[in-house]
Amino acid sequence: MCGIVGAIAQRNVTNILITGLKRLEYRGYDSAGVALLNDSGITRVRRQGKVAGLESATVDEQTTGFTGIAHTRWATHGKPSEDNAHPHMSGSDLALVHNGIIENFQELKDELEAAGYDFQSQTDTEVIVHLLHQILATGVDLFTAVQQVVKKLDGAYALGVIHKDEPHKLVAVRSGSPLVIGLGIDENYIASDQLALLPVTNRFIFLEEGDQAEISTDSIRIVDAQGNPANRDTHEFDGTHEDAEKGEYRHYMQKEIFEQPAAIQKTLEGRIDSPASLIDAFGEKAPAIFDRVKTVQIVACGTSYHAGMVARYWLEDIAGIPCQVEVASEFRYRNHVVPEGTLFVTISQSGETADTLAALRDTQSPNYVGRLAICNVDSSSLVRESELVFLTKAGPEIGVASTKAFTTQLTGLLMLVLALGRQKGLDDARIEGILDELRQLPNLIEQTVALDKPIEKLSEAFVEKHHTLFLGRGVQFPVALEGALKLKEISYIHAEAYPAGELKHGPLALVDSDMPVVSVAPNDELLEKLKSNLQEVRARGGELYVFADKNAHVKEGEGIHVLNMPAVPETIAPIVYTVPLQLLSYHVAVLRGTDVDQPRNLAKSVTVE
Repeated sequence: MCGIVGAIAQRNVTNILITGLKRLEYRGYDSAGVALLNDSGITRVRRQGKVAGLESATVDEQTTGFTGIAHTRWATHGKPSEDNAHPHMSGSDLALVHNGIIENFQELKDELEAAGYDFQSQTDTEVIVHLLHQILATGVDLFTAVQQVVKKLDGAYALGVIHKDEPHKLVAVRSGSPLVIGLGIDENYIASDQLALLPVTNRFIFLEEGDQAEISTDSIRIVDAQGNPANRDTHEFDGTHEDAEKGEYRHYMQKEIFEQPAAIQKTLEGRIDSPASLIDAFGEKAPAIFDRVKTVQIVACGTSYHAGMVARYWLEDIAGIPCQVEVASEFRYRNHVVPEGTLFVTISQSGETADTLAALRDTQSPNYVGRLAICNVDSSSLVRESELVFLTKAGPEIGVASTKAFTTQLTGLLMLVLALGRQKGLDDARIEGILDELRQLPNLIEQTVALDKPIEKLSEAFVEKHHTLFLGRGVQFPVALEGALKLKEISYIHAEAYPAGELKHGPLALVDSDMPVVSVAPNDELLEKLKSNLQEVRARGGELYVFADKNAHVKEGEGIHVLNMPAVPETIAPIVYTVPLQLLSYHVAVLRGTDVDQPRNLAKSVTVE
């Protein structure tokens, strides 16, 4: 992984490829490269580091071509280096880009080395291009050769391939890693994300699992995994080019934090008019499926997993429905008992998260009554493969550290709790009360982001620190987990979160004046318990930074720094209290000079295990 762009046209496509790569930078990467085909053959340029360096090299070398492929690489096999960067070539006539991981690459590599192939990189990808070269030598065309190659591969892959002998063709294949075809006028494109192609088209075909495509300037040929001709729908993207731009903001993450009131409003719009209208947001099959639900299994990764943890508290407290939440990478590799009447819920911003998608595809038990995807991308694999869908409508989220996707996921999950609860007899008066809270939510988030300047001032105390502890009680514990994740992701400060009641069971040993302790303190039934836990921290000399409801009466004092939050209804408090922790992490990262939008070693859409 991480990003693929390809183009075939009657003009020079270098700028299309470079622009596409720039728009995929949000995914995280360590090197970049292009291969361009013109009447003289294939020219390849690769650079370790940012796309800007690759762009300068293509200008210096006057690289041009009417057919081309490009790639940003996030290292899996082999360290970040120019030799390991894509595209990879076999000889001078064949070039290939690849997202994913080939699990049987070592076995294939041994066979190819025995056949005389010399490997120039440490990657698994180079195996594919040499295999392709070997098969092409038998006299078949490029499309047929790719069909034969993929039968030998175990693992996940999205491929883009060009060959000097077929200069007006671009071959692409998708298995376990997303790939989209963009449709132009007398030119066509491929990319791992439609955002890469928005400057040149808003019309897309999403390849399905196992699909292979042959693309020319004026035609698209697609076959499915069995080699049968396949017709795939064309979708028009209704976003704008500007949706994915920073605009007046310094970073995408900052922009996306401030977009949260509007994103939540859009997620709620037309969906919470009445208790009876809630279920409509989950699709026409929802009433029949929700009637059969006895328990809920939530599976997700990273930030989305934390959203699921919050939902468990809501489901059991409000709807009275048992709920289990598990990290997808663990869930998919263990034997598990599926209770009768289980609703399987996946949560993902991109809808392409590899472990979450694999877990969804393993839901064969008859005890599952349905599969619901809560997702931000309506064209994603997760959405297409689930019976029920809730779209979060957050718009493009470019920053690697998720912000508006998380709060809109929480908004959707609370709506799910109410919809399921109503099917199970939850009183409409109780539902209407929580709907009123949801209607207040955009305004409360607006009031919270208005605290940006005092939070920026607070962040100065964290710049020289190496460790931070986050505390929360009850439903605020997952919020503390999310706060710790944000800080470690973008500032590289070690941070961890604990339930505040667990301090005496270990974490107090770490507390001293050099380790800030951050806590969220809404005005709820656990507030007094939390205050006692905070005193335990102060008694050990810990410095406390408390985000507290203005009516919670948490007082400033020596070693206790309080930022007063607006008064927030208890049910929606987890959504609101997430926002100051996002702002804190953002400002700490800016002050430390880290790469906020593209933190080291991380990728936005994790499409490999």
